[in-house]
Amino acid sequence: MTIHTLGWAGRIAVHSLDKNHIKSKRYEAAMFDLDGTLLNTLADIATAANTVLARRGLPVHLEDAYRYFVGDGIACLIERMLPEARRDPATVTALLADYRDEYSRTWRKRTRCFPGIPELLDAIAARGLKLAVLSNKPDDLTRRCVAEFLAKWSFDAVAGEREGVPRKPDPAAAVALAESLGVEPARVLYAGDTAVDMQTAAKAGMFAVGVTWGFRPREELEQSGAAVVVDTPREIVALL
Repeated sequence: MTIHTLGWAGRIAVHSLDKNHIKSKRYEAAMFDLDGTLLNTLADIATAANTVLARRGLPVHLEDAYRYFVGDGIACLIERMLPEARRDPATVTALLADYRDEYSRTWRKRTRCFPGIPELLDAIAARGLKLAVLSNKPDDLTRRCVAEFLAKWSFDAVAGEREGVPRKPDPAAAVALAESLGVEPARVLYAGDTAVDMQTAAKAGMFAVGVTWGFRPREELEQSGAAVVVDTPREIVALL
């Protein structure tokens, strides 16, 4: 099914929101993917990955290639960036440790919020919705990114990939986060930039919003369960 974006013309501008009177009629919480949705982390991910590849004499990749390497957790990132002939367990394990070490030192050099994200989070806060982040990035790195780049906003729940918890697109983590917020999944708007995010939201019974400013194309989002695909953060405000 083809999903069309919603226009913004004629809707209330973010700067005109009245915190005392505007509330969401449809949702009680907004849950976001992190990389490619709230934060543009691609340059720092690609630089760290290429650094560790080069150190071992392995082929490096253009930054854009990492748009398709990320999204399914750090182990999948390592496998995808390695040549097929070098994806043996020993090499993957070694590169995984190298990458974590390198990225942990360089993760904030070029990472920034996407344009319009601060205004979107302001608008969500003005409506009194609860805020959550659910990422396939390692949990410690997810929390560091939120604390560094999104400290202005109060997130009620933040979770990354953790041992013993299935990663997205398994819906278990999303449902657990909703429960921790005291919100029914049907009252959660979930926004993300990949097929994994749309599948997670759909399986969890949440309203799946695909965003085109991230790392994957519109077609992937439309074909993976998105209820709506939007081109700008302010279009999400119109959905609340």
